Amino acid sequence: MATEKTGKTPNLSDQEQHDVDKSQPPRAAVLHEIIRTEGDLELERSVAALWWSALAAGLTMGLSLMAMGLLNSRLPDTEGFKVIASFGYCAGFLAVILARQQLFTENTLTAVLPIMSNPTLNNFARLLRLWSVVLVGNLCGTLLVAYVMLNLPIFDTKTDLAFLDIGRKVMENSPWQMFAKGIVSGWMIATMVWMIPSMESAKIWIITLITYLMALGDFTHIVVGAAEVSYLVFAGELPWKDFWLIFAGPTLAGNIIGGSFIFALISHAQVRSDTQKPAAKTP
Repeated sequence: MATEKTGKTPNLSDQEQHDVDKSQPPRAAVLHEIIRTEGDLELERSVAALWWSALAAGLTMGLSLMAMGLLNSRLPDTEGFKVIASFGYCAGFLAVILARQQLFTENTLTAVLPIMSNPTLNNFARLLRLWSVVLVGNLCGTLLVAYVMLNLPIFDTKTDLAFLDIGRKVMENSPWQMFAKGIVSGWMIATMVWMIPSMESAKIWIITLITYLMALGDFTHIVVGAAEVSYLVFAGELPWKDFWLIFAGPTLAGNIIGGSFIFALISHAQVRSDTQKPAAKTP
């Protein structure tokens, strides 16, 4: 007798069925719980622990500016080679995420899921505390590394000029463009954070793919961009007012909306809908 279309494959042993179950990707609810648990642990960390980890992340993110500048200064100035140079953007993200340092845009998803699961005033206060400490730490780190890269005799003139060109490219955007591109960037980082638990063995490739696409699309990111744009400020080409009003403010708002209010909210709603399905009626 033929097996029904909706039935299981016949004649599978217990071991074979176990292999089938093991090969299935985790459900969205499982990914949600992994990230929510991680976020809850981050919210419990002390201010000092968050601060030093965030400062280290800001310094490490300077690798993205450094790698792009080195590649741009050593490759021919054509559009095709710019595609290759964009791989430099991935360097800081790879180092920060693999080292498990505190990156603000990761926390627009990770630390938000516990609040969406249990939206109390205490949890909101914990989120604002984490966001404030991590953001300030990230920015202090990126500003420090940009200042050091400019003022210490580390790079040759051609590389220094490449760093300036990278910052100028970012500042070609209007505040509205900074905001809109920041939304896409925040959404992409949240997507990356959501994907990693289901494919830990491919973590490096996931980080590289997502951040490389961010570089190709010139999407704005508050932490990497802070290093790129502050380099212009320290070089005397840009006032601090433009750094905060044209770049930082709109980009930060876009990153938060893309990561928290779009990706995190939709992902949480999806899982919540799954868990609230009515139980099947017993005959």
